[in-house]
Amino acid sequence: MYALLFRHVLSRLDPESAHHFAMRVIRLLGTRPLSPLVRRLTAPSPRLRTEALGLSFASPFGVAAGFDKDAQGAAGLWALGFGHVEVGTVTAIPQEGNPRPRLFRLVADRAVVNRMGFNNHGAAAAADRLRALRRRRSRPVLGVNIGKSRVVDVEQATADYVASAALVAPVADYLVVNVSSPNTPGLRGLQAVETLRPLLAAVHEAAASTPLLVKIAPDLPDDEVEAIARLAVDVGLAGLIATNTTISRAGLVTDAATVEALGAGGLSGAPLRARSLEVLRLVRAVVPPEFCVVSVGGVDSAADVRERLDAGADLVQGYTAFLYRGPFWARSINRALARSALRTGTGRA
Repeated sequence: MYALLFRHVLSRLDPESAHHFAMRVIRLLGTRPLSPLVRRLTAPSPRLRTEALGLSFASPFGVAAGFDKDAQGAAGLWALGFGHVEVGTVTAIPQEGNPRPRLFRLVADRAVVNRMGFNNHGAAAAADRLRALRRRRSRPVLGVNIGKSRVVDVEQATADYVASAALVAPVADYLVVNVSSPNTPGLRGLQAVETLRPLLAAVHEAAASTPLLVKIAPDLPDDEVEAIARLAVDVGLAGLIATNTTISRAGLVTDAATVEALGAGGLSGAPLRARSLEVLRLVRAVVPPEFCVVSVGGVDSAADVRERLDAGADLVQGYTAFLYRGPFWARSINRALARSALRTGTGRA
């Protein structure tokens, strides 16, 4: 049913307009009486309960940052079966992001190119919504992904991140420093270890007791991936998220002229699967067992989630395949994971 709807209706809409339409439906699903009714159909099996970051997750599978930029749809995403929702990226200063069009489908590759540019209503507005959401009896684990405000110079980035952290850390279950989006000028340069150390140390202090993670790019050389992972441990972070979108266009099925015409932006979806898995394994090999590693990039099926868990991920996130798989994507993954756990006799797939 969803495949027909996507092929004949949603795929004909501008991708950003289609996303806004989907978010309106998801927000509706998060309201009563719909939310508890839908959740009965989608709730993960108790066998999938996962402990990480000192928190209890109903499932190891959640929504990556970028889908719910302003913390407006987390309750609806919970109703659809996701174990956690990472909202954002939010910035200290509200911003419109890059000019439209800025979101593009590569259907043949089951991929998306975006250059959204952290469009959001600001960390203060997100904090207000999260504060209200936390009062609900049933809700997902809530992560908040923070980035640099576009109008702030790179030299002042640390103070800008700290301002966001101070606003959202008290209402977040965990916090993520995003220094890896390709769509904010100068941002990826903050991944250099000598620059990243003081930034992470300052945000870690501002986050107080809220677990802090850092999200990295897949385009880093292997030695830099390992160096950042070791740095995160050294600074005292709770974990690392691997990976963000890629600027590479290698191996795409879509013809090169079409891809080039889309312009700059981060590529997500199936083409990122192999590199994301490589980076996960690199990180897991150099961090201690208690350090949380979250894997995201190219996750489409329960088999992909199992593969990430087997490779050492504590949690797994998805986003792009949600656009192609439809609203019951999380439910289908959770059910397959639960069947796998039952067959193997383990508490988790």
